[in-house]
Amino acid sequence: MTDKALFRHIDHTLLKPFATWSEIELLCDQAVRYQTASVCIPPSYVKRVYDGYGDKVNICTVVGFPLGYSMTSAKVTEIEQAIADGCNEIDMVVNIGDVINGDYAKVEEEIRILKRACGDHILKVIIETCFLSEEEKIAMCKAVTNAGADYIKTSTGFGTGGATIEDIRLFRKYVGQNVKIKAAGGIKTREELILFLEEGCDRIGTSSAVAILLGEQGY
Repeated sequence: MTDKALFRHIDHTLLKPFATWSEIELLCDQAVRYQTASVCIPPSYVKRVYDGYGDKVNICTVVGFPLGYSMTSAKVTEIEQAIADGCNEIDMVVNIGDVINGDYAKVEEEIRILKRACGDHILKVIIETCFLSEEEKIAMCKAVTNAGADYIKTSTGFGTGGATIEDIRLFRKYVGQNVKIKAAGGIKTREELILFLEEGCDRIGTSSAVAILLGEQGY
């Protein structure tokens, strides 16, 4: 797989809480140069990126991030503001406590409400696999499918672990046909990028793609 083909699957990501505008600019410049699938950035930078880069980059941001336990109404407000600011894709975090409590119907309903708020914009659902049992992961595959979300995503990158091939295989087995898969967290080599894509991922979230593929300095 060529570098160009790999970049088309990359959500070029910078979500550290102390990210500066100069670092965000570098991220966006790299995204334009290498034609990544999107830039995934903090909500506070969405409007500034949209004003500076317009339709040169596809803007993704996060909601309920990284802990997931915000109220549903707060997550809806975050989505509405992000879309108004120029965002095209939303990566939301489920309420992990609700998942572990077995309240899968409540989680599914929240995803459904947030997808409604997104409208035609893409909604990716982060289930934070490192905290979940296999049974809970399977339940989330079903919830994401039933709620009509566009993607299921492994991880925030802020938990105790990131994406694993085993989880991608589990997702592929249990999500519906209309749900795509995004892996994020801990993917650090070209070989891993290719393997995750071959196993069924449509997107890879990483802050390291340029360094991995081209050896260039990042932020």
